[in-house]
Amino acid sequence: QVQLVESGGGLVQAGGSLRLSCAASRRIFSNSIMGWFRQAPGKEREFVAAISWNGGSTLYADSVKGRFTISKDNAKNTVYLQMNSLKPDDTAVYYCAASTSRRTIVVVTGLYDYWGQGTQVTVSS
Repeated sequence: QVQLVESGGGLVQAGGSLRLSCAASRRIFSNSIMGWFRQAPGKEREFVAAISWNGGSTLYADSVKGRFTISKDNAKNTVYLQMNSLKPDDTAVYYCAASTSRRTIVVVTGLYDYWGQGTQVTVSS
């Protein structure tokens, strides 16, 4: 059974930093595109960042470009989202997801096959 388990969320002041982690089962992690999405109250779930299966390609939403960094550690089957210069608008539940698509990078939620339970990030002003 595939499991994605996020951690690292919390409450931080604007301008601060957080690092989210997502541990995945090895079978899926090694061959999957890994992505981070977020969903704020009353809003649709939106793409944040993604990394290709080999780590060679990354993609970011315009709203986080230059502030967030996605990375992966294949030895630990873990993907990270380093979030710097956080803003109140970044407040949301953050979800880790895995896609077995043969594409290099995927940004559409419907193309992700596995999802974590989410972790809350709250940025105070």
